[in-house]
Amino acid sequence: MKSLKIIFMGTAEFAVPCLKKLYESPHQIVAVVTAPDLPRGRGQKVSFTPVKEFAIEHNIDVIQPGVEKGSLRDPHFIEQLKTYDADLFLVVAFRILPPEVFELPPLGSINLHGSLLPKFRGAAPINWAVIRGEKETGVTTFIIQQKVDTGNMILQKSLSIGEDETAGEVHDRLSVLGAETLLETVELVAAGNAPRLVQDESLVSTAPKIFKEQCRVDWNLSALEIKNFVRGLSPHPCAYSVIHAEHFKIYKVTIDNDKTIEHQAAGTIAEIDKNDGIAVASGDKKLVWIKEIQPPSKKKMSVQEFLRGHDVSSWIKFD
Repeated sequence: MKSLKIIFMGTAEFAVPCLKKLYESPHQIVAVVTAPDLPRGRGQKVSFTPVKEFAIEHNIDVIQPGVEKGSLRDPHFIEQLKTYDADLFLVVAFRILPPEVFELPPLGSINLHGSLLPKFRGAAPINWAVIRGEKETGVTTFIIQQKVDTGNMILQKSLSIGEDETAGEVHDRLSVLGAETLLETVELVAAGNAPRLVQDESLVSTAPKIFKEQCRVDWNLSALEIKNFVRGLSPHPCAYSVIHAEHFKIYKVTIDNDKTIEHQAAGTIAEIDKNDGIAVASGDKKLVWIKEIQPPSKKKMSVQEFLRGHDVSSWIKFD
C-alpha cells in the first residue's frame, strides 16, 4: 500500500481521534489546518483548538486561516497548501471548503460526517439524530463536492443509540468509530479501490446548526419528545426552561410511564420530591422528572443537590 501525504483539516474534539489514528498509521500528516486561536472562558485566556494542541505535541505543521468570510479562498492560504504537495485532504469537523481548496490534491478531498448520509446533512447531525429519537446513527466518509454533504460515499459504519444516551455520549462513541472508518477509507484510496456510492436523494434529511434560542423546552410536547430533546442537546448546547424570569439549564430527565395527570397544564410543576426530583407535566399528560439541572451562574448539579440548596416552594409552572 502506498503511503500518502495528507493535510488534515479539523477543529473540534471530535476530530482528534481521527488525527491520532492517522498519525499512528504509515501515512504522513504533513500539516493540519485548524481554526485560529481564540480567547475563551471567563478569563478570556487565548487557547488552541484540540486539533492544534495535538499537532504541536507531535511536531506537525499548523496552518490557521482567518474566520472571516472568504478566508479559505485567500491566495496566501492556497499557496501554503500547495507547498506541501499533499496527495489527499481529509476534513473532520471543520468548515465548508471552496472548490479552490478541495480540488487541489490529486486524490481529492474526503470528509467524515457524523451521520448515515444522506440522513442528517448539516452542522449538527449527532444532536438531531438524538432529538428525532433515532435508534441508530453512524459515520460516513464521502468525496467533497460543491454542494455540502452531497458527495459520493466511500464508507459507512453504524452504531445503535441507547434510549437514555445523550448527544455527548453518542459523540464520543462516534469519534472513535469515525477514526477507524476514516483510516480504512484512506487505505482504500491508497490502494486505488475506494467505492463511490451515490447518495439517495429520496432519503435526505437535514441537521442544521442549533442556536441558543432553539434550546428552550416546549412542555407541550409529549414526554418522550421532551426527553429526546433534552438528551439531544446534552451537554451542548443544552436545553433550558424559564421560571420566575430565570433560565435553568436541564441536562437530564426521565419519564414516569405509570402515572398520568389529567388536570394540569403542560409545564406545571406537578410534584417536588427531594429524592426523585422535580416532576413537570408534559403535553401528553405524563410526568417528566428533571434529574440534572444548572441554575443561573452555578454549576451543573443533581436535582437532589439543587433541592437541598434552593427553596422552590413558590415554583408553579415553567414559562
